[in-house]
Amino acid sequence: MSVVSSDDRIKSKVARLNRIEQRLYNTPQGLRVVELAAYCGVDRRTIYRDLMSLHEMGVPVWEDKGRFGIDRAAYLSTVRLNLNEAIAIFFAARLLSYHSDEHNPHIVSALDKLSAGLPDQTVSSHLARLADLIRSRPLRRSYVQTLEVLTRAWADRRLVRLRYRAASREVTERVVALYFLEVSRSEPAAYVIGFDQLRDALRTFKIERIEKAELLDEPYSIPEDFDPYIHLKSAWGVIDDAAVEVQLRFSADVAPRVRESVWHHSQRLLELSDGGCELRMIVGGIREIRSWVLSWGADVEVLAPEELRAEVAAHGERLAAMYRKQMSYEL
Repeated sequence: MSVVSSDDRIKSKVARLNRIEQRLYNTPQGLRVVELAAYCGVDRRTIYRDLMSLHEMGVPVWEDKGRFGIDRAAYLSTVRLNLNEAIAIFFAARLLSYHSDEHNPHIVSALDKLSAGLPDQTVSSHLARLADLIRSRPLRRSYVQTLEVLTRAWADRRLVRLRYRAASREVTERVVALYFLEVSRSEPAAYVIGFDQLRDALRTFKIERIEKAELLDEPYSIPEDFDPYIHLKSAWGVIDDAAVEVQLRFSADVAPRVRESVWHHSQRLLELSDGGCELRMIVGGIREIRSWVLSWGADVEVLAPEELRAEVAAHGERLAAMYRKQMSYEL
């Protein structure tokens, strides 16, 4: 006859509580006690006691018409980090501070909690300063409210109705199934990638251009064959247009800086006899990479595609004309 020690019983209960907590969190519509009992392999009375234990531990458990769930907006996760992991979070937080050009209270709150929860004073003090830096920026409540609605729509798999202002200033109303949230690496902006019922196709929406977002009750599912990382694999930023090979020739003055970084996973770097280099990449369209190319000024020449070469050349001609005109005024 086997004897189960009190330590084993405690470990078993802790493991079961963790399983119930995780299952409820990932089931937004909630579960019945009988479903949880079958999931854990125990009787219903045990599940009722476990739910009470979770509540006493501070887990925001709700009950509605016999279903139990977790209030995900009020839920606090516990994460333990070692020093090297904390430094990794610090790097991410620095990037976050550059990306956030306005006061986002959720970013501030997350940084405050990370700062308070890390034992290393060097890292925690800098996280606190990053929180203060973002806190000092203007607060645009409409943007924060829109982001909260989108976050909930994505987490709960519920359709969202958007009033969207395009770059052309045209305003349309869309119903969107949100597949992914993405941030731009080239500008302080975030984007929604989802299925747009108006266009009957996958579309990308800049969150800053969403004038209103309304959470709907209708659920949706993300297709199993949609992988956001594959979808964005060729994109320079967040827009995945038709793939095109971009060939750029950099001068010897800036070639060392070009060599230092991996600009795109598809890149190939060719060394030139004059000390310069040639960078070749296959990216999704030229719309997003154009501004990056222009940032190198006269130290880069576009070799291909011809469309990008013509656009950069036209931009240079407009610059030259503008400065010639200014110089003629000064004379």
